[in-house]
Amino acid sequence: MNAIELSGVTWRYEHAKEPALVDVDLAIPEGEFVLVIGPNEAGKTTLVSAIKGLIPNSITGVLKGDVLVFGERVESIKPPVLAKQIGFVFADPESQFTALTVEEEIVFGLENVGWPRETIGKRVEWAARITGVEDLLDKPPYDISGGQKQRVAIASVIAMQPRILILDEPTAMIDPLGKDLVVRICAELKNDHDMTIVVVEHNIEAFAPLADKVVMVNEGRVERVAPPREIFRDLDYLLARDVHPPQVSQVFGRLRERGLYRGELPLSDEEGFASWRTLPEGAAR
Repeated sequence: MNAIELSGVTWRYEHAKEPALVDVDLAIPEGEFVLVIGPNEAGKTTLVSAIKGLIPNSITGVLKGDVLVFGERVESIKPPVLAKQIGFVFADPESQFTALTVEEEIVFGLENVGWPRETIGKRVEWAARITGVEDLLDKPPYDISGGQKQRVAIASVIAMQPRILILDEPTAMIDPLGKDLVVRICAELKNDHDMTIVVVEHNIEAFAPLADKVVMVNEGRVERVAPPREIFRDLDYLLARDVHPPQVSQVFGRLRERGLYRGELPLSDEEGFASWRTLPEGAAR
């Protein structure tokens, strides 16, 4: 079953001359981890906003086409039901904070949709453990580090245990250690929990190994949809659109151009080390 389907979706923001999305067709099967990539202002955030139902329910403009979540038009799904189905984590975590402590922040959404008290306690404990914020529960969410804020934002969303989780540039505003922790959280959610995960991200290197599918967005259109190894095989196509594949893929792409490597381009450092051992002597020079 497809978790998400877009058919002929075109969206123009109010007062904009040109549409932000143009005739988008996209299907995401339930349980997939999807990485959305593309240059700045390509329409990536607009795309996931349409999936979440922020477009057209909360943002004004003109929508054509259909956005379906588990077979139902997203604009017809009641907000409490949609909140349980789709969790959305913004690039700026502070934009979604509403409470005075981290624990209250995680509890907020659960209370809003009417979960019983005993369920709320278990959900808070579960979400705090996965995101590593157990020692922050009594702290104000505005007084912690950027990486901690992002993990609290993720905790407050996954506590709802949505069937679909969307993260819009989750590593954009945090340091390298915080980025690594966010990637580890996503890896655990992918491996151990039954969620469809959609990540919009410029930090492609971190998420490429996790992705089942990559969606390339450019100028409001979905140009390519393919497994990551297929997408990152065409380095020139991506670089021409100001999209930077994993560095290890670029290194082996240069070696391939020189005739020193003939295998698939690695997506992770671990794959890179393994591929390096197959190179002919002297290739490193």
